Amino acid sequence: MLPFIDDILRYDSLSIVGLEKNTGKTECLKYVLDRLPVEAKRIAVTSIGIDGETVDQVTRTQKPEIVLRQGMYFGTSEMHYRQRRLVSELIDVSDESTSLGRVVTAKALTGGKILLSGPSSASSLRRWMGEMQQRFAIDLVVIDGALSRMSSASPAVSQSMILATGAAYSANMATLVSKTAHVVDLVNLDLTTEANIARLMPLEKGLWFIDKDGNLNGLDAVTSLSKDIHFDGMDDCRTLYVAGALVDGFLEKVRKNKTLKQVELVVRDFTKIFVTPQQFRLFLKAGGRISVLQKSKLIAVTVNPTSPSGYVLDSDTLCGRLSEAIQLPVYDLLKNNKQ
Repeated sequence: MLPFIDDILRYDSLSIVGLEKNTGKTECLKYVLDRLPVEAKRIAVTSIGIDGETVDQVTRTQKPEIVLRQGMYFGTSEMHYRQRRLVSELIDVSDESTSLGRVVTAKALTGGKILLSGPSSASSLRRWMGEMQQRFAIDLVVIDGALSRMSSASPAVSQSMILATGAAYSANMATLVSKTAHVVDLVNLDLTTEANIARLMPLEKGLWFIDKDGNLNGLDAVTSLSKDIHFDGMDDCRTLYVAGALVDGFLEKVRKNKTLKQVELVVRDFTKIFVTPQQFRLFLKAGGRISVLQKSKLIAVTVNPTSPSGYVLDSDTLCGRLSEAIQLPVYDLLKNNKQ
């Protein structure tokens, strides 16, 4: 058993997120669920997308099925609950609806296969997790993230995460390593100060700055996407906070503004950052700092060296290069299972 299973148990929630379809996210989820100590821990599982299908609905490639073990709790839609292939105890039917019906919460009385399609938004997912932890003393909630739904990996949702990447993300190894390393850099951004966290966390919209005297000021621009953003009167700015999305254009304006050279740029968490690796590197090279109000612990990175088109990268070389680039263990779980 790989060592990151023990690491997972240090946290009360885990998101498994694929950087692209067919990067091995479902294989990773299956690996984790097969090895968690259900006899000692109460485990709950759900998905912010749909997982457990035998065939990918986009690429038409085969997918590993999700198998729950006896004693695991789970949340899925009414439609997929009816299709379950296990015996379960019905616990709750939510008032909130998804496109596949209400979210059903149940406990597996036998092992068996299930399609997972739980809460469809980060806010409803947080509510579901809170209820599971309060009502059933759940030790660990495992969340299957959906394609391009990094919100499920937000620190506001889960304490820890695993990233799944692979040839489907890029068939060029150098590009794959570079793009994955960029995401890892964002996940690993440092927390800002406790004082900043206390003051800025309640601010969910807009642009704000804290001056040298500790005063909190709002900018006229509504978001970093606004075209007419001016930094007049910010000579004494020490902290610049972007409550919403951080994008290339805004980051470039901050970098090129001489009065903001020593400013700490703060965002809520890494899922709010939508900047290219090039702009990110230029900002850091110019002496810029980016920090976050919340962060998750990145447990591990997994790879699928095979693309849906059949292109195969060398697994050992990919794991080695990526591990060197991100300074974290990298695993090919399918290969590991065969050893």
